Amino acid sequence: MSIQDIIEGKKQWRAHMARVKALPPDYRIVYKEIQKYLFKVGPIDLPEGPLLPGIVDFFEEGVAAGKGVLELIGKDVAAFCDDLVKDSRTYADVYQESISGEPGTAEK
Repeated sequence: MSIQDIIEGKKQWRAHMARVKALPPDYRIVYKEIQKYLFKVGPIDLPEGPLLPGIVDFFEEGVAAGKGVLELIGKDVAAFCDDLVKDSRTYADVYQESISGEPGTAEK
């Protein structure tokens, strides 16, 4: 990874977080909980993947439609997150492989 890649990545992350900060307070709170959950158990490609920006897109559409955040995702944030990553390779998969000693056994 070059310096330019790092700089570009930081610019993209700052732009992403500016979009998050523009959301109403209830949406921001839920986004931060989703982000925290996904960084713990989420897909391996989360930092550079389309999932987090896609959630912001989804939330911006919900705001534009006048919906509350829980109307969009339901009352169980963890279940919403689990559904988002159900077909992705997660850190939990990598951990399971490391303790079982069989690479690729936990792939979905």
